[in-house]
Amino acid sequence: MSKYILALDQGTTSSRAIIFDRSGAVISVAQKEFTQHFPSPGQVEHDPAEIWSSQIGVATEAMAKVGLEGGDIHAIGITNQRETTVVWDRETGKPVYNAIVWQDRRTAGWCDSLKAAGHEDMIRQKTGLVIDAYFSGSKIKWILDHVPGARERAEQGRLAFGTIDSWLIWNLTHGNVHTTDVTNASRTMLFNIHTQQWDTTLLQLLDIPASILPAVQESSQVCGLTAPGIFAAQIPIAGIAGDQHAALFGQMCIAPGMVKNTYGTGCFMLMNIGEQPIISKNNLLTTVAWKVNGQIQYALEGSIFIAGAIVQWLRDGLGIIRSSAEVEALAASVTQNDGVYLVPAFAGLGAPHWDQHARGTLVGMTRGTGSAHIARAALESIAYQTMEVLKAMEADAGISITELRVDGGATKNNLLMQFQADILGTDVIRPGITETTALGAAYLAGLATGYWNNLEEISKQWQMEKCFTPDPAQAAHRDTWISGWNKAIAAARHWAQLQNNQ
Repeated sequence: MSKYILALDQGTTSSRAIIFDRSGAVISVAQKEFTQHFPSPGQVEHDPAEIWSSQIGVATEAMAKVGLEGGDIHAIGITNQRETTVVWDRETGKPVYNAIVWQDRRTAGWCDSLKAAGHEDMIRQKTGLVIDAYFSGSKIKWILDHVPGARERAEQGRLAFGTIDSWLIWNLTHGNVHTTDVTNASRTMLFNIHTQQWDTTLLQLLDIPASILPAVQESSQVCGLTAPGIFAAQIPIAGIAGDQHAALFGQMCIAPGMVKNTYGTGCFMLMNIGEQPIISKNNLLTTVAWKVNGQIQYALEGSIFIAGAIVQWLRDGLGIIRSSAEVEALAASVTQNDGVYLVPAFAGLGAPHWDQHARGTLVGMTRGTGSAHIARAALESIAYQTMEVLKAMEADAGISITELRVDGGATKNNLLMQFQADILGTDVIRPGITETTALGAAYLAGLATGYWNNLEEISKQWQMEKCFTPDPAQAAHRDTWISGWNKAIAAARHWAQLQNNQ
């Protein structure tokens, strides 16, 4: 038996490859950022060819760093930025348009028209989702409607749609496999989470031909082998999960009521709710957590669009830091935000507001406000948004959450993690391996191929690295801080309303 699992972690701003051994330890990592395209305000695109080249490049690099070849890799697991939409020609394999990224808002107006027509409850009941430009369905429709000849070619069966997992698998197999898994399918606004099938009514409503859709499989299942010439050996592709589902699995939140929050470009909190879906009453999403060995698990999810991306904006947009790592020291140079709040609604507001028209807002500045206050307000905004989602989740589940497992790049920031615990009044637990998204994909691939025997075996690998407990001295300030945040949110939404009324 080969010794390692290769996880391909295709994210919003970078492609990564991580190699794990049987103990779940990281053996090698390679990462490459790729270009973000912003054709118009509110629009975000990626070049699918660059995504593919960067992903296969880092996979090769990660193996070369430790002297591994294809024969040393037992299986490949894939995890990906969700909802991002690619449509390509089945014959040439070339995209007909850039990938439209999950953050993109160009279809917000059309989504509003769906709501106005009274389709919101039907779509929520079938998909567990709200109507929003965030999801893939409206992005597919936009490409078919706006790329010359695309709709005709799609209706002739000549085009294929996929989220990023499907696009990578298509290229890894040289076009022999067009598939996705239940987690990614459940993020399209086209998939019925009860029947676990593409929904004919939704396809008709969005005017999308079924012929462009991928097959849907379990999250832990061999879908095919890499094509000859990709690696030195043909490797099974055996695990697929959207990034947040993979992180929930990697955090071993395998029992109902367990919660994790991933701090990436966005911020995503998921709670395992077991084998029956619960439709949220507090503007959360109901999504498929995973399907393994024929057993499906569901989750409640709160999606925050801008989290770690706010630090990139401080670096690239404002230039107040030279690297993301500098933000903690800058923010810590002041003891409080001095009434400054930053609402990072650059792509609208996600859960629990779902206001796709809100825009970024900075409030409370005085002549004494400096870059450190803005940096601190930026970090605190991540914690405040997380707090809003957790409170909505507690209301839906009817329980008080006493432990939040965290992962993602921003969890390295101790200032943010401590503030998160203080604002929640809840323990925040950082695991020994914070690469839980890639680890989840690796676990899914390894389970499908016998690399690991069962969930009990891998659940023993999860270990806590640090627990951030709420500081009692800060508890007296919590209500005041949250009140200030709520006012900032109101200001951001009111500004959007004023703009829309012009």
